[in-house]
Amino acid sequence: MALNNTYDARLVQQETAVGAGVQILLLALIGTAIGMGPAGWATGLAFAIATWAVLSRALHRAGSRTFGPANRVTLGRATLVGGVTALVADSFQDSPPVSLFVGLTAVALILDGVDGKVARRTGTSTALGARFDMEVDAFLILVLSVYVSTAMGPWVLLIGTMRYAFVAAARVWPWLTAPLPPSTARKTVAALQGVLLLVAASAYLPHVVNVGVVALALGLLVWSFGRDVLWLFRAHRATRAVPVTVERRARRELVAS
Repeated sequence: MALNNTYDARLVQQETAVGAGVQILLLALIGTAIGMGPAGWATGLAFAIATWAVLSRALHRAGSRTFGPANRVTLGRATLVGGVTALVADSFQDSPPVSLFVGLTAVALILDGVDGKVARRTGTSTALGARFDMEVDAFLILVLSVYVSTAMGPWVLLIGTMRYAFVAAARVWPWLTAPLPPSTARKTVAALQGVLLLVAASAYLPHVVNVGVVALALGLLVWSFGRDVLWLFRAHRATRAVPVTVERRARRELVAS
């Protein structure tokens, strides 16, 4: 059994290494096609190495014996996000081809709705897979907001950094880490962020319209996060009130006796 576990663990690690290799291959193809500069190469390679290292460690700590079909889809999406990240880094020196940028981002956004379905249909849903999917989503939104902010201003960065600010706040207020009830509205708002940012990034619409599109994305995100924080705060306050009520009742019964 120990030998089988070791063999399975090696296979899982090999899949993450293959993912890093595919990422480097994609960077090579992009670099050959558009003549990508040092900034794009360095950022793309850093993304590939960081993704491989973090994912490998997470799989090892979770004791995963198989990578799973859903995680393969997410890893493929992460590879596309790495390509988009390299293009955005390179855009500070030279604007990337719009068709390539839009194509990579669009496929990554489409695949966002695939990995969850694959996980449910194959019965391979895991906490690690859900976290992997969430982190890829969040990073893509961050990268898109950086790209759009170069044309519209730093306020757009609020969209990409809001999730990370929430995570940082949870270190100060642990009650923010409590599980939230399922919400279709939350999922819809999250999915719209990438679509709306991509519309603005493509610059197919007039600048004023793009500003309105991004403002809409930010407004929806603020509403969604605000609603969730309020729900968590109320739930936290309610759980704190219960022990106090029980303690007071016990004291009253003790005095009465």
